[in-house]
This record gives sequence, structure tokens and C-alpha cells, in this order.
Amino acid sequence: MASGERLDRVRGAFAGLAAGDAAGWPAARHRSALLAGWSRRLRRELDAFAEEHQVTTLPVPFALNQPVAPLALGPSDDAEWLAWTALTIREDRAEAFGRLAGRGDVRARVSVWAALDNLAAGKRPPASGHDNPHHFDDAAAVRAVAFGAAGLDPGEDARVTNAEDGVLGAVATARAVAALTEGAAMAEAVEEALGALPAGTAIGHAAREALAAARAAGPPFAAVPALDAAVLDHVYSYGVAAAQTVPIALALADAAVSATGGTPEAFGAGVSAAACLAPVADSAPALTGALLGCAVGYDALPAAWRERVRTLAGCCLPELAGADLLDIAGRLA
Repeated sequence: MASGERLDRVRGAFAGLAAGDAAGWPAARHRSALLAGWSRRLRRELDAFAEEHQVTTLPVPFALNQPVAPLALGPSDDAEWLAWTALTIREDRAEAFGRLAGRGDVRARVSVWAALDNLAAGKRPPASGHDNPHHFDDAAAVRAVAFGAAGLDPGEDARVTNAEDGVLGAVATARAVAALTEGAAMAEAVEEALGALPAGTAIGHAAREALAAARAAGPPFAAVPALDAAVLDHVYSYGVAAAQTVPIALALADAAVSATGGTPEAFGAGVSAAACLAPVADSAPALTGALLGCAVGYDALPAAWRERVRTLAGCCLPELAGADLLDIAGRLA
């Protein structure tokens, strides 16, 4: 593959993830961390008032007498952790994470915080990821987009913060992105991902169920109810389990390409459908966007989205405020 085409696909994966990150409703909440703490407290109080008085108009992040830029449409946690991973990808993973331990200005998934506490206590991987109440989440799967784009194994990175399904989800994501980066069709990339997901595991079973449900339903939007029924867990409150988000991303990316013939319209079709699945909207749209952005390439993404998602806010990693995600992707490629 020509270097220019490969660069286009890597940048597409990064921008696609950032666009999906921005499209999910949690992004505004993540970005509201840049506002004064009292504004978030007031939002919580209004939410409690609505619950008590049975009001259906729920409060959303807002700014009063403060700059409103943080609440504009834009990337948040997933894009920043992807950028951090790309910038530190050649370092020992435990050492890279270890530098974050003890910092009071970092925002991250439960699995990452538990891993940082484990590292600070002297535990090394894989114990840092296994002795972890959220070893199953998709934090490593988000970071794995960088490893896939670089053609590297994400296992060492994933085992710092995750175990079992959390690691399998990262490996599957990296394999799919790596295949797409090298020019593979989406169907081939999905098969590469499934090869990392044993059928006897929760994530492997869910991935096959999700793909079957989506393929029977047709276009991505039509597949939303089927995926809700087949994959989503409405019991546990954290919608970032890799066994849900990675299968949904694979299924919607596959459905989007099948429905559009792989044209640029596949990107919007898949990401917007993922954003409709509210319980997993924190990362499923981002992972779906990474796959589809890599498949169609950066230049095929809508121009307005390309421009809006390239500048990071620093809402989770303050040192990344103002960083250019596309520049970081280019350096990795």
C-alpha cells in the first residue's frame, strides 16, 4: 500500500474515533469538567429536583457566566486517551502509566484508576489489570486503535489496566484496525477481530450474536433495536464493558459498509446508529467511528467533522489541551 493511502487510513481511524466520541451524549459531560465545579453541582441538584418532582426536562451540562467553548461539540475522553497512547506507544507500558499514578488532574475509566493504584502499590502487570474491579471494561480497546494503526500488539498495554474480556477486546480492535489500515475490506477486518474472540468467552459470544442480529436487521439504524435486545446489559450501570461495546462496533461497522457498499456514507450511518444506543454511548460510537473512519479514510469524512474533532480539550489529560489529534496520528503513521 502507498504511504499516502496508509496515512489517510490512520488519520481516518483517529478522526473517526474522535467524531464518534463527540457524537455520544457523554462527551458534553466529560468536557464539562473544564467548567467551574459549582456548575456541575447545580446540574446534579437540578437532576435531583427533577427526580423528586417528576419533571421530564432533565438538565444537561451548561455554563453560566463562563466560557461556553468546553460545551461545544468536540472529542473528549476516548480521543484524549488514544492520543496519549500514540504519544507513549514505544515506552514500557507500566512505566508510562506509572507516571500518571498519584496525579489529581487525570480523569479515566475505573479500570485505569484501579490500575494506577495497583502500580503505585507495587503491583506489576498482569496483576495491575487482573486485580481490578473493572478488568472487563473497554479502556484498553479504545487505546488499541493506536496499536492497530501502528501494526503493534496491544497485549502489553491492555494487561496494565485490564484482563480477560478487557484484553480480548483490545486485541480484537487492534487486529481489525491493522487489517483496515493495510487496505482490507471490512468483512476481512471483522473476521480478523473474531479470530481474537473465542466463542466460549462472553465477548466472543456477544460478538457473534451482535453480527447475526445486525445482519438480519439490515442497515445500521434498523439494527439498533436488535442490538439493544441481543447485546446490551440493562442491569449493570457502567456501559463500557468490552463485551458489549466492541461487538456493537464490529456489528455496526459491518452493517454500515454492507448497506452503503463501502461509500463514505457508511461512516455517518454507523456512528449515528451507535449513538442511538444510549447505555453504551460513551465508547461504542467512538469504536465504531474508528473502524469506519479507517475503512473510508480521512479525506472521505465530512469536512465539518474533520475540522471539529482535531483539537483536544484536555478534559481528561490537561497536558493535551490544544493538541492536534491529526498531527499525532500523522506522527504515528
